[in-house]
Amino acid sequence: MSMLTASVLVPVSGPSAAPAPKDTLVIVSEMGPNGLDTMVPTANDHSRMVTWHAYDRLVSHGEKTLPDGTISYDAKVMTPELAESWDISEDGLTYIFHLRKDATFHDGTKVTAKDVKWSFDRAIAAGGFPTIQMAAGSLVKPEQFSVVDDYTFKATFDQVNKLIMPDLAVPVPVIVNSELAKKHATAADPWAFDWVSRNDAGGGAFKVETWTPGQQTVFVRFDEWKSGPLPKLKKVVWRQIPSAGTRRALLEKGDVDMSVGLPPKDYAELAKDGKVKVIGVPVQNDLVFLDMNVKIPPFDNPKVREAISYALPYKEIFSSALYGRAKPMYDGDPSTPYEPTWPVPIKHGQDLEKAKKLLAEAGFPDGFKTTLSFDLSEATVREPSAILVQEALKKIGIDVSLEKVPGSNWFAQMASKKMPMVIAEFYGWLDYPDYHFFWTYYGGNNSVFNTANYVNPVLDKEIDTARFTSDPAVFKASMQKAVDIVMTELPRIPLYNRYADYAMQKNVEGFEYWFHTHPDFRQIYKN
Repeated sequence: MSMLTASVLVPVSGPSAAPAPKDTLVIVSEMGPNGLDTMVPTANDHSRMVTWHAYDRLVSHGEKTLPDGTISYDAKVMTPELAESWDISEDGLTYIFHLRKDATFHDGTKVTAKDVKWSFDRAIAAGGFPTIQMAAGSLVKPEQFSVVDDYTFKATFDQVNKLIMPDLAVPVPVIVNSELAKKHATAADPWAFDWVSRNDAGGGAFKVETWTPGQQTVFVRFDEWKSGPLPKLKKVVWRQIPSAGTRRALLEKGDVDMSVGLPPKDYAELAKDGKVKVIGVPVQNDLVFLDMNVKIPPFDNPKVREAISYALPYKEIFSSALYGRAKPMYDGDPSTPYEPTWPVPIKHGQDLEKAKKLLAEAGFPDGFKTTLSFDLSEATVREPSAILVQEALKKIGIDVSLEKVPGSNWFAQMASKKMPMVIAEFYGWLDYPDYHFFWTYYGGNNSVFNTANYVNPVLDKEIDTARFTSDPAVFKASMQKAVDIVMTELPRIPLYNRYADYAMQKNVEGFEYWFHTHPDFRQIYKN
């Protein structure tokens, strides 16, 4: 039986609409969760938003103030969440976590170390995205995890990895109510992925009260939450409204508290107008890019990829699709080496004559036909970008058909590795260049985000060296080689580093930027 109650949609427009109570936050967005469990292969980014609020992790992060005054999480400071404290052995291979003894799940069950062990085993068993995310922090096999007693959990490692602790703070190694989930497990689904994707099995600061797919998710505060200060908000209503114009109008009328996922043009205009508060933060470790599948001709030819890099309308995308709400990733300094970091700007802009010349040298003087795919749920920016690319490539003889992939199918399409060209994005939850490379270029994973289908053992070696070294000089040298390889081979062409934009009423306070880019309900309050 479902734990979620029948959903009643909360009106946000019309004659009966009124400002939400002070302890209720109403957010409008085009997108919402397609499930409540981040472990299933089809889970979208908004499923991570649910997981973030409905589940605890062992540890979390501190906070800091950005130069513009925005409060942000602090990646360099680890703080307690479900674990009150932890001990790390001198060799860095054993971690012991001491759990708080007063924590309960939403159904009142005590949280114990066996729930942590089961949850970590489950994340590894999930495969795909969750398993790769766990592997980033060397959390790779159940044998690493053991229950010392009810409130002591131990993890052991074969090698030192700087990402172990930060990887415990992301929305994957979350603590699931193991006894509740196991009641709904089956022989075909021993980890109860199906049931948890439709029901709340957490112990986080907010409970999922109702979920109406495609329409609304309602969160209510879990008053018995012990893993941090009790949030000031008692309820959060996340409404899905397809029309960006409607979402903006509701915000400007004062009928909703916050709007996320508006077009960049709206954020630029709202910021200039000044009637509502607009916060824009360059997304950490982020890159929006054009991938070319190197296993599909003619993109197996490096000169074709280079030709396309000279044909792309970088400036037009930046101005016409983004309205400047991004950091450009083109026109880098050609006189200096690439920096040993990521992302880095490509060292040129658009040059159609050079593009034509390179295409002829590659054996395609008359061009060719191909397909460019993008995520329809990101169409506000991706569609105008794709049209600009289509028009630019036509000028050098490349006939591009656009494929609009429904958001519900996007991750499956990426995983298929069958799209010839893609406009997509990856932003690293952990703010390290080697982490970004591990997720997007590492052949040992060939993860869902490697839509270029690029595998290079030489690059893999440099990524591994950078990931596991404790020597800054070795790290810098390996990252330098890794960046040089991918910017020479060009399976992926950088376009821009986007802003995470949020517009809210002026009485909304406590906003804090987090690596996952979703608002953190635990911090927000209304004056």
